[in-house]
Amino acid sequence: MEIDFRALTIAARAVADEMGCSEDCKAGGVGAALVSATGIIYTGLCIDTGSSLGFCAEHAAIADMLKHRETQIAGIVAVSCEGNILPPCGRCRELIRQVDPANWHTRVLVAENVVVPLSELLPYSQASEPSQLGASIPGEPSCVYPGT
Repeated sequence: MEIDFRALTIAARAVADEMGCSEDCKAGGVGAALVSATGIIYTGLCIDTGSSLGFCAEHAAIADMLKHRETQIAGIVAVSCEGNILPPCGRCRELIRQVDPANWHTRVLVAENVVVPLSELLPYSQASEPSQLGASIPGEPSCVYPGT
């Protein structure tokens, strides 16, 4: 599937408009847009709170997609309210992966004209096999833990 990252960026910028909800809460400092495997664009905005109860814009866009019973993400972008493209944080990367195994191949716009597959942003997920984590690299010492 060909992804129009320009259209995704425009959709993300359209929702990235910071507003004060209360003394302890702001929303919209970051907007995100994703395109599902069926070609539908979903958007979301972040919520920032003083007690870390908020969430990232990518989470909101994923929730919007899940609400429509889709799980596969072809491409995703997050944009600040200043218009800057932002790579997803580790928590967002892991959520993208956990929502559907096929999302390992999700294409992520991390900077202007720079698209990276999720597998390169999150090379060692919690689901990785230990044999994939470098334990068998020739010439590398094995990990030894005290008491073993």
